[in-house]
Amino acid sequence: MKEEDIHKQVRNAYGQVVRQGGCGCGTGCCGTGRTAESVSLGIGYSEEDLERVPEGANLGLGCGNPVALASLREGDVVLDLGSGAGFDCFLASERVGPAGRVIGVDMTPEMLDKARENAKKSGRANVEFRLGEIEHLPVADNSVDVILSNCVINLSTDKPQVFAEAFRVLRPGGRLMVSDIVLTAPLPAPLRDSALLYSSCVAGALAKEEYLGSIAGAGFTEVMVQGETVFPLDLIVSEPELAGVLGEFSLGEDERASISKSIVSIRVGARKPAGCTCGCGGTR
Repeated sequence: MKEEDIHKQVRNAYGQVVRQGGCGCGTGCCGTGRTAESVSLGIGYSEEDLERVPEGANLGLGCGNPVALASLREGDVVLDLGSGAGFDCFLASERVGPAGRVIGVDMTPEMLDKARENAKKSGRANVEFRLGEIEHLPVADNSVDVILSNCVINLSTDKPQVFAEAFRVLRPGGRLMVSDIVLTAPLPAPLRDSALLYSSCVAGALAKEEYLGSIAGAGFTEVMVQGETVFPLDLIVSEPELAGVLGEFSLGEDERASISKSIVSIRVGARKPAGCTCGCGGTR
């Protein structure tokens, strides 16, 4: 698929998630008995987290809880890459307080409309949402204390550019905390080419070491995996759609099991060096 086709596919998929009420990475889990709440509880959020956000903010799209690991402080300026309906932004807004600020960036208009509606009805004055692509952030150089992202960077067609942009907008000493899907073994070629599996956070995922190398290559230091779990395919793609995709390629049980074990959710932290003020994105 061409880059522009992938962007269109991802926008359409996540616009559909908003329209159907969420749950599951990119496709939803209608008919599976799961809810956005049950998915989020299963990936690291608490009942208290779910109660703190406006109704409709949690679409069950993450693969971890980066807010819990980000060590946010009062007064921090936080940026969420691929902010969706605002779930992590609203959790972060409580931690940074009135003196802090949270910016969400998302490229899907339906997501932005939902997030802004959620912010308005909850009276969160320290949260704003901007239309933009994470490869080209609508954010000034050296202006953010902490960057969060939850199961979104895998969808980008240019991950090194995403991390270069993250490096650019972070202040010296600023922190990156992401939850994302990576691979510990290559996918078979037909699965890599599946549009459904791309928008479902699988086909576009990098090998784990390549992902970590892209973070370091952007200029970040202290790159550290803080948690890692195999991420069940049925939390990524709804069961009927998953069966359809896998059935097309006549995969044996052993091959299916191997593929499932290779899809991993990692929580990664990193830092922009305190002495770097050039906003170069790690290129100098």
